[in-house]
Amino acid sequence: MVGSAASNQVGAAVGAHAFASIGPAGVVAVRQFVAAAVLLPVARPALRRFTWAQWWPTLLLGLVFATMNLSLYTAIDRIGLGLAVTLEFLGPLAVALAGSRTRLDLLCAAGAGLGVYLLVLPGPSSDYAGVALGLLAAACWAAYILLNRLLGARLPGLQGPAAATAVAAALNLPVAALLIGQGRLGGAGLGYAVGAGLLSSVVPYAADLIALRRVPPRFFGVLMSVHPVLAALAGLVILDQVPHPHEWIGIAVVVTANALAVAAANARPGPGAGGRARRLLRAGKTLT
Repeated sequence: MVGSAASNQVGAAVGAHAFASIGPAGVVAVRQFVAAAVLLPVARPALRRFTWAQWWPTLLLGLVFATMNLSLYTAIDRIGLGLAVTLEFLGPLAVALAGSRTRLDLLCAAGAGLGVYLLVLPGPSSDYAGVALGLLAAACWAAYILLNRLLGARLPGLQGPAAATAVAAALNLPVAALLIGQGRLGGAGLGYAVGAGLLSSVVPYAADLIALRRVPPRFFGVLMSVHPVLAALAGLVILDQVPHPHEWIGIAVVVTANALAVAAANARPGPGAGGRARRLLRAGKTLT
């Protein structure tokens, strides 16, 4: 599980090296193509048999994939990997806290808000556009969880995410065509982008499938909290992005709030609570 999370964030850092040559949009396009090339042969979705009740959430999920990755990578380009991923992590935290009535969950929500404030420390020099893009990625991740849960009930196996990945790849075809026309989709930039697709999509996908067969979903969900920490470390080691002390504190607060919220969601008594929590945790994996 740690290897999966580390691979995801190292892949994002590797992809950032391609920003200068093909831009965040180019990296996202190549990453989506890599993800589609992996998921489609594995899931083999029967696209011609899809009903409209299956197609509309698939199309929405494909749009969410494309928007989530583009907003995240653009945020990474503007505000750094650690801050961007921590802001994105508010998406699954919001889903875990949605509709909550317990004091602990309210405390977790307040803690997450405090963590974001410590991360950003708003001031004249703050990149509010980058922060807004990170929060857009968070909203997309929350939508991804809910749509993936809906598709899981309407399509067997991984057919829904695989088809949505194909939709996202199709949405990125104009970006690829533009880069090819400009002679920019090649060389080191393309190599870095492919590396990002492999490390951030293929490796985590395989590792998460193996992990979820061996560990309780609650433990998997709590360990997802290491993503912001590993993102900050990957940014430090690979991109020379040194977080300020207040950013480390903010990351720690957000990670703690998420871990507490997930643990509380799984431990909460009541019919069906455990099943709902497990489904949300499985849907919370970032496959693309």
